[in-house]
Amino acid sequence: MIERRIKICANSSYGGVFVYNLSSQLLEQYPFEVTAIQKGRGTYICTTSEGGKIIIGSFRGSKGRAEAIEHILLRLKENGIEADEIIHTREGEILVQEVDETWYYARKYMEGRECETRSRDDVLAAVEELAKLHLVLQKVEDENLKIGGQDYAMEVFRHNRELKKVRNYIHGKHKKNEFEMIFMRNYEIFLKQALDVEHRLMKPNPGETQGQSGKQSREAAMYGICHGDFNQHNVLFAHGKIIITNFEQAHYDVLVGDLAHFLRKLMEKHNFNIGLATDMLAAYEKRRKLLPEEWEQLYVRMAYPQKFWKVANHYFNANKAWVSGRDIEKLNRVIEQEEIRQQFLRMLFYFVE
Repeated sequence: MIERRIKICANSSYGGVFVYNLSSQLLEQYPFEVTAIQKGRGTYICTTSEGGKIIIGSFRGSKGRAEAIEHILLRLKENGIEADEIIHTREGEILVQEVDETWYYARKYMEGRECETRSRDDVLAAVEELAKLHLVLQKVEDENLKIGGQDYAMEVFRHNRELKKVRNYIHGKHKKNEFEMIFMRNYEIFLKQALDVEHRLMKPNPGETQGQSGKQSREAAMYGICHGDFNQHNVLFAHGKIIITNFEQAHYDVLVGDLAHFLRKLMEKHNFNIGLATDMLAAYEKRRKLLPEEWEQLYVRMAYPQKFWKVANHYFNANKAWVSGRDIEKLNRVIEQEEIRQQFLRMLFYFVE
């Protein structure tokens, strides 16, 4: 009955927009009646009979992890930070299993406009809100959010291995296409940068020999629960408030990992604008001062040639018989930005020293 009502409403109210259906078995477990479903960014946006909207998305992880994420959302709310609100089933559960055995969870749909990357005010407000979020989540501990996380040094080691694999594959080809020739001409430059970061991460931290108590105190200051995917799409502005959404990738890590992720995305979009970068760092430090060890972590994460690896990895995992012009354009863009990126890194290294 619910699935039939969804289809009728979709045909009459959405004017030809393609609508996807979840099973009635899943929907009936929630304390609301769904009248229409639209596909969102990796989610289902459900309209209820009361006129409200709910987001239902798949969830990877254990029940304990889902409960841990709800816990941090409640802690944020207690401290005046607007974030997602998870909706329980009629039985009080967070997770629901679909007929295909995929696990789902529901949360309130947050109205608002996404952070505009061309707006300096938006970007600086988002960074300041990130620092406020870190101050709260730095004090939260949950073993469920430490499980499945990946050490950044191991991530860099894996990426470097993948870069070498791409190089070996292209090197073995007798006839190379345009993308492959550009890649090979620039491979050694970017590989050296990648290996330099790997070696830097392997060095012991300052004061590593100070004993276990000293190490624990530094970790307490540097580590905490990170958002995991802090970007412009997950920061909403509404009625003078900032709302942070999509905490599915939350995990325990060095907190500046979030800052580096957002800073890298903004720098790539703004051609490594040093003025914007310094304003973003100042906005973060307005709320939360960075330790010398955190400046080092920020530097190595920005120094890694992430975009070069990402483009190469996409090429290798796609249909290599045909390379899209978009991939060539992205690779050329990475190379064109390299000189200004190095200027940016020299600025950032000033804070490390």
